Parts: sequence; structure tokens; C-alpha cells
Amino acid sequence: MTAHSVGEVMTRDVVQARRTTPFKEVVRLLDHHRISGLPVVDADDKVLGVVSGSDLVRAQAYRDGTVPPPAVTAGDVMSSPAITVHPEQTVPDAARLMERRGIERLPVVDEEDRLIGIATRRDLLRVFLRADDDIRRQVTGEIVVDALDLPSDAVLVSVRDGVVTLTGRVERRSQVPQLLHAAWRLEGVVGVVDRLGFRTDDCAAPAPPARTGRP
Repeated sequence: MTAHSVGEVMTRDVVQARRTTPFKEVVRLLDHHRISGLPVVDADDKVLGVVSGSDLVRAQAYRDGTVPPPAVTAGDVMSSPAITVHPEQTVPDAARLMERRGIERLPVVDEEDRLIGIATRRDLLRVFLRADDDIRRQVTGEIVVDALDLPSDAVLVSVRDGVVTLTGRVERRSQVPQLLHAAWRLEGVVGVVDRLGFRTDDCAAPAPPARTGRP
């Protein structure tokens, strides 16, 4: 069974700040975009930290009021180092990391730790929202019947909690990965269980020619 990757569900258009972004500008960004936090990046888009509404409130709550503070920036209030994930990590792994660290968002970075997206709890949960019956009907109708040109009863499709189980026998071995991949790509599918067989092995390497005569 395979799980969706973070790269498939992350938000690519990321609202972000620089270390020097003023406190009030960070507040404005959060309010304008209706978000509860954002990553702080350097000039190379490498993630330095994350600022949340809680960080901003905490920064104001601990002012003693006796000495005017210097200009407060995102770099002053951000939580650092940032907890990040890579796009190939799975949604369940990202969800466990969020739960373990008690955070609401994970900046997504590439091989050079540059920001390429952000995964929030809402992003991770989005794949679970579709009804199992809708997924089952789409797998049977659009993939088994339309795409692979098989009878609707050739493959038994069952779906439970977003996990698709495929049972039956297709005509050709090459159709098995096609069916698995197509089912996996559907919205709402969080895993695919393969219980498929095939009648003809069209993926087998041709047998070498028989040798004749003496060596």
C-alpha cells in the first residue's frame, strides 16, 4: 500500500517573510491572507524559521513596558530552527510529525533546503474528505471499464477509509501497474492494495534462441 506524498497536497503559493520584515507587516500578511503562520526565509529562499500568531502575541505579552523596545521584526519573534519536510515524504509521516511537535504547518523544502511549498493540517486532511462510494464508482467506471476496456466485474473494487483494494484478474500483466497507478492518482485515495492477477504475461523477456551444434 502506498500513501500520498507531501508534494502532492502542499500549497505551492506560499506567503512568506524575510528576517527583517517588520512586526506589523507580518500581522498584516496573516490578516490579509487569513492564515495563522508563515515561514521566514533568507535571500536564497532557505527557511530560517516560522512565525505564527502565537509567536506575535507572545512577543507583545512579555513586554515589561518600562523600556521602549527596538523595532521588532519577523526574525525577532520567529520560532527557529524551522521544522521542515521534503516533498517526497508521505502524508502520514508529515501528520505524525505535526502531532509530535504540536505544530500547524510544515514548510516544504527541496534538496538544497529552499522553500517550495507549505503543508498545513488542512492540506494533509484534504485527501480524506471524499466519500468511499464515490471513489469506488470512479475506479470501476473510469479506470476498469473506460481506460482498460475491461468488464465492470473483471475487478472487484472495494474502498474503506480511502484505501482502495483491487481484487480480480486482468487480461495482461502490464495492465496491473496501470490500474494501480491510475487508482492511486484519484482524489481521496490514500492507499491501494494490490490483489490482482493476470491471464497473459506480456512483460516477460523473450526466451533466448536455442543453441544448436557443438560449442
